Amino acid sequence: MIEQAYTQSDALGLVVWCHDQAGPYQTVPQAGASWQPVGAPARQPSEYIRQGTAKLLTLFQPAQGRVRVHGVTACPNAVLHPWLKQELTAILAHLPPVTQTADSLTTAAAWQRWQAGLSVRFTLPVVLPPLRMLLVLDNLAGHKTPDFVLWLVAHGIMPLYTPLSGSWLNMAMSIQRILGKRALAGQCPQSPQQIIHNLEAVAAHWNRAPTPFVWGGRRAARRKRARQRRHLLGGSGACTNRPVSRRPSKLHQWLHSNQVTH
Repeated sequence: MIEQAYTQSDALGLVVWCHDQAGPYQTVPQAGASWQPVGAPARQPSEYIRQGTAKLLTLFQPAQGRVRVHGVTACPNAVLHPWLKQELTAILAHLPPVTQTADSLTTAAAWQRWQAGLSVRFTLPVVLPPLRMLLVLDNLAGHKTPDFVLWLVAHGIMPLYTPLSGSWLNMAMSIQRILGKRALAGQCPQSPQQIIHNLEAVAAHWNRAPTPFVWGGRRAARRKRARQRRHLLGGSGACTNRPVSRRPSKLHQWLHSNQVTH
């Protein structure tokens, strides 16, 4: 469903945003290259004091490449949920207004489409607003609290949770890796506030000329080839989805026996 959200959302008139938390980033010398004058390489201290950690709350829109971030030193639900509600409300305010009012059955079907095939699904309210956004996020317990899920649904946002070991489905992971490397590679931050400043500054610079992300790549191509793989048959252009089983002959068994012939 997450792959369908990336590839089919435009045709359905929906926007897709991804959310994730990056970190913790430590106040220690960070590996990486940096720009330095010739003959004067950057040197990292051999001794340092851990002054705390920082995290980066991220909302990313793959289709436009824009990112919204907020640096924090900790992200419990009391910090995460208010920030998400504030940012998502601002995003919805810039979307085109809903002009057509569909009947309740059509609206319910649009929501239920994104729960098809799930073994565990949350109960949708009886009265549903028009679906406007798909939000991809991981399956942390804090993302599934009833108050937060009901707030999302009331604002026309359908949460799509990545499965276990499926964090690679969240494209926010890619933008966080880019921002983290650009902000901290070769640096030696002295405080969490310095880490937060660097990350937010890099995100602001990214938004000046954002790069859209498209779902695909070699991993998706491998999965597609595996689904479409066919086994050719001799004599014509026919093929099968699985190899044709062949019963071994007695001669074949004798040739492959473990008994010596002499």
